[in-house]
Amino acid sequence: MDDPRMPRAQAPRAPTRSASTRRLEELGFLEEVARLATSARTWDELMDTVIERTRKAADADVCSLYLMDRDNSGVTLAATNGLDQHQVGLARLPLGVGITGRAAASRTPVVSADVHRDERFAWIRGVDQAQFTSMCSVPLIWNDQVVGVLNVQTIRRRTFRRRDLAFLETLAAMLAGVVEKGRLAREAEAQIASLHAIDEARAGVVTVVTHELRTPLAVVRAYVELLGRAAISAAGGGSAEAAEWERAALEQVDRLDKTVDSILAGLRAFPSAPPEVRPIDLAGVVDDTLRELAPLLRRHRLGATFTERPLRATGSAELLRRLLEYLLENAAKYAPRDGVIDIYGWRLGHRAFLAVTDDGPGIPVEWRDRIFEPFVRLDDSPRGAGIGLFAARRLARTMGGDLRVEDRAPAGSQFVLELPVASRA
Repeated sequence: MDDPRMPRAQAPRAPTRSASTRRLEELGFLEEVARLATSARTWDELMDTVIERTRKAADADVCSLYLMDRDNSGVTLAATNGLDQHQVGLARLPLGVGITGRAAASRTPVVSADVHRDERFAWIRGVDQAQFTSMCSVPLIWNDQVVGVLNVQTIRRRTFRRRDLAFLETLAAMLAGVVEKGRLAREAEAQIASLHAIDEARAGVVTVVTHELRTPLAVVRAYVELLGRAAISAAGGGSAEAAEWERAALEQVDRLDKTVDSILAGLRAFPSAPPEVRPIDLAGVVDDTLRELAPLLRRHRLGATFTERPLRATGSAELLRRLLEYLLENAAKYAPRDGVIDIYGWRLGHRAFLAVTDDGPGIPVEWRDRIFEPFVRLDDSPRGAGIGLFAARRLARTMGGDLRVEDRAPAGSQFVLELPVASRA
């Protein structure tokens, strides 16, 4: 391995400009580069600005920027104004390999007056570098971490003097933070776009499934009505029991229709206009919901306790009813047979609270945020599709409130709904 130290500087020629004049020009140029780099609107514009301005500043033929891989194993070409653009994102050097990799590993500039005779130089397949003779690689260091390497190359042989290196190191130090912050912003934008795409895909699947339910529900409704009429007719038109059965069955079909609607509303990427909220009685909505869900909850012991009746809050009775259905159905899935499902209501300051509790297995701490994500279930059982709690929290926030989960002593879980208190007349 050749000595990587910087070659000796040649005897300086008679200066055509004073040192102070050159220094002022360099400082002015650094200020210009900083202004242009920080005003770049996109990642590509930032890269173009950094590369082109650095090439001019270094009086070089080509400038290239390599970024450190996130696993710190090597550097990958991120931008260039002289190499093959198709190699951006592909051309890579392991840490410590080649002049560029050595600059990243050593955290110091590495220069070569003639890369064709320098054993340290690494030729990258697919990247034509035969036209270049001299190069200088300067690491970009930000927060004591190497974030990339800035390369300048010349066609003619060139000796990089100490003043050249000092200027390039100053330029690299200034650009390191700009480049890394731009990269972090780009990665964050890409992650957000990816999450949006996943959410839209999931919502699309659920939308298709729920829409497929509408036709069977319409058919079931028609058959229920026909069967109800037939039963009433067979009884001579006076069967109150048959009429009650028809009414109860149609109510459940309506409930399924509303469930489909709530799923669609809960998974809509950009919700429509906020619902109309008004003062409602939480205790009254709870009582109505428990009556409607009595067949579903018949295997459990139910209780509802309120510190005051009516318990006033601002919200939507319809959305609250759907939210309670999600929470009570979830409790019914996990509470043991003959287990206790209780609802408590109280007011504290300007907030009203409803707690739905059960004595099931409870929810581990590490799952308490994840269970509110769509399609996430605590276990692998076939119970539910993993959207109920997600939709419940969305409904709570749509009404200006929130929903969280807590421990319940001695065992079980407790979901707490918080809503703003209705202003008194």
